[in-house]
Amino acid sequence: MTNSIELLRSRYGEIPFDGEIPWNDFLSTILSHSSVRSYLSNPLPPLTLELLVAAAQSAATSANLQSWSVVAIEDRERKEELSRLAGGQAHIKEAPLFLVWLADLARVARVADSRGLSHDALEYLELLIKAIVDASIAAQNATLAAESLGLGTGYIGAIRKSTQEVATLLNLPPLVFPVFGLCVGYPNPEAHTAIKPRLPQSAVLHRETYKLGQDEAIVRYNDIMKEFYSEQKMDVKSDWSQHSAERIATLEYLKGCKYLREVLSNLGFNLL
Repeated sequence: MTNSIELLRSRYGEIPFDGEIPWNDFLSTILSHSSVRSYLSNPLPPLTLELLVAAAQSAATSANLQSWSVVAIEDRERKEELSRLAGGQAHIKEAPLFLVWLADLARVARVADSRGLSHDALEYLELLIKAIVDASIAAQNATLAAESLGLGTGYIGAIRKSTQEVATLLNLPPLVFPVFGLCVGYPNPEAHTAIKPRLPQSAVLHRETYKLGQDEAIVRYNDIMKEFYSEQKMDVKSDWSQHSAERIATLEYLKGCKYLREVLSNLGFNLL
């Protein structure tokens, strides 16, 4: 049980609960996750991509619409351009594989057209939400599969800051929206990333009904994160609460994402 206790301590910055814990290697993989931002140039073994997609397609999907797709990018120049569009994040260029996960309603629209049926429901927000959820669940399955194989991963939400440009670069048709990217590769051992503590469960776990008022848990988390920042020699001068509050205080944090409604319209999502 030492492994489980130490992983839980790393994930929360403290031991979150006592008692006999059921455990297996898959739980170790899940709790060991950290975002990798430096990769070796080593290529992935043959059929790794196909195996990750098989894992992704094993995820749940709403109404079996399977309203997601993924673009696999290995071309160096295209990765460099995506790195630029995502604010210059170098790990996009370093990783041998970059996956762009898509909310894809174009496929089911084409299927409806082929059967002579309309697709009026695609004009409503619910169908886009279904597609985004489908893409997210599929991507997390692929992430867990990659990490079980000893690979590292890193989600890149910043591609939404340049959604229109990304859509053009990837030749996306109408009704396809790039939700986020995912770096996949072998982590650079010289750039070790520690497991980042999360909020205490008392801040996120509600039993039966929701109760707003997790102040005590957040105060404790602020202390845990200040210690983490110090241990990792990270240049963060405030605690988690201040850091998070400053991010939502102005539109500056959103950058290009604040135009998403307009961009979605340009991509064919005329949402009601």
